[in-house]
Amino acid sequence: MKKISFLFGIVLLLAFAATAQAQQFDAALGFGTVKAPAASSNGTNSFPSLSGGLYTTFSGDILFWHHLGFGGEVSPRWSQSTYGGVFNNFGIVQKYRPIFYDFNAVYGRNFQKKFGADVMAGVGGEDLRFYTGYTTCGITCTNYVSSNHFAGHIGADLRFYFWGHAFIRPEAHYYIVHNNQEFNNVNPSRFAISIGYSFMPGF
Repeated sequence: MKKISFLFGIVLLLAFAATAQAQQFDAALGFGTVKAPAASSNGTNSFPSLSGGLYTTFSGDILFWHHLGFGGEVSPRWSQSTYGGVFNNFGIVQKYRPIFYDFNAVYGRNFQKKFGADVMAGVGGEDLRFYTGYTTCGITCTNYVSSNHFAGHIGADLRFYFWGHAFIRPEAHYYIVHNNQEFNNVNPSRFAISIGYSFMPGF
């Protein structure tokens, strides 16, 4: 989580540095869930579903050239879940937490003053944290083992400005996860509603 937070912090610092030339800078906090195919089996191994749970999303984007810009977000599951897969007839019952993160090119527009929309595409990852029940110390101390998977990402949202520059934003995201072997190589979708604020001139 520290590595992801660091990378997301870098993106936000770059965004703040470019704000002077920006058309718009958005920051938001959201809550949502993940939808994925049901539990499955390939004849030898069984795989649970990645669906469900409450996810918190921290996101930011900056538009600086003809409504184009970049952004990033991180979405950890609020609570741990129980992984109940079976590999080669050995049952695995272990607490885990998925974390999705992505960095995107963004195109955004405002229209009719009260509304705006964004589409985005980029890369990111799925960090599956399996909790071990004991702590291991190196540079830092952790009580989990991570299984990281590279992911492509596409997403879209609709902003409604309910008070000044403050907005509420329903959004949808799709992750193309490489080698998502713990979940039978499924590609999950994430749906959320965020509340945020747009820093922009003349709106």
